[in-house]
Amino acid sequence: MALRRLEEKITKENLWIYILSLLKERPLYAYEIKEMIRERFGFEPATITAYVVLYRLEREGLVESKQERGSSDNVIRRYYRITEKGIQTVEAGREFLKRILKLLEAPERSPDAD
Repeated sequence: MALRRLEEKITKENLWIYILSLLKERPLYAYEIKEMIRERFGFEPATITAYVVLYRLEREGLVESKQERGSSDNVIRRYYRITEKGIQTVEAGREFLKRILKLLEAPERSPDAD
């Protein structure tokens, strides 16, 4: 149970970092983002959750969106692009996670070390 809670917190409850990481590569539309998360990261967020996170990211100025025609099917979709603020935020998030992993992997210190 503890591991499952950790997986939920690191994935679905922090969906923003996955979305911003994907958007660093290229602009995407919401359904495409959801599918890429499933393929690349191995979990599938609910469709409504992905949209809610995208709206929140847009309100915070981390992404911007624009309706465009798809190049292959000519369908009009809302494409999301990461902003400079979004790039800075995702990089800060990655650095935070690296620091946490480094601390978790550090050898145990003896109580007498201080």
